[in-house]
This record gives sequence, structure tokens and C-alpha cells, in this order.
Amino acid sequence: MKKLLTLALLFFSFSFYAQNEIKVTSKKCLPKKGYHLRLKSVFDDSRCPEGVNCIWAGEVSIVVEVYKDKKFVEEQKLTLNSKNREENLQWFSKYFSKKLQSVELLPYPRQGKIIKFKSHYLSAIFAN
Repeated sequence: MKKLLTLALLFFSFSFYAQNEIKVTSKKCLPKKGYHLRLKSVFDDSRCPEGVNCIWAGEVSIVVEVYKDKKFVEEQKLTLNSKNREENLQWFSKYFSKKLQSVELLPYPRQGKIIKFKSHYLSAIFAN
């Protein structure tokens, strides 16, 4: 019985977390209704790679496309860094009904490894 309860709690904790995160990818799959964000490009990635000591945390620039009901709405160039965090959250908040806590580009760079564009995604985390 304890194992069953533990498994149930584990399942619900993963389900709860999944509902608090949206991944914005480069895929062109569009829903029939509502807003859909698509990661169009990633450039100028100067984020400090994992395992490296840097003086500056760095930043990354991205282009995001917005569609509503399969129709193109806008394209926005954003620079993700600590200085314009609030400005970026406000822009993304226009397209989500829940309050956003953070938006970041993943995966994070690693020293000596090149990340393919299709592996990149935006992780939008909602506040509880």
C-alpha cells in the first residue's frame, strides 16, 4: 500500500510540474485555435557555458513568431539576459493567461559542445 501511495504521489507531482511549464520549440505544428509561439532562430549566444568561470553571465538573442488561429500575428526579436528579464516576461505574458515566473532558452551551453538549433527550446515557467 505504501508503494502504491508513493507512486501515486510521484505521478501527481510530475503532472503538476508539467502543467506549470510550456516549451516553445521550432516545430511548425500549429493548434487550430488560440495562440501558438514558435522559436524561429537563436543567435549571439554568449551565455557562460556550464563548468566555466566567467566574469559576465552572458546573453542570448532569439526570434519568436506568434500565430493566432494559424494566422501569423508578429515576429519579435528578444535578448534574454538579467537586465531585460521583466521586459521579456511582459512580452510573453501577452500570450499566456497564467502569470509567468521565468523564460529561458535551454539547453544551456556546455564547453566544447555545439547545440543544434532543433535541440533549443524556450522554457516558460508559470508562478503557482
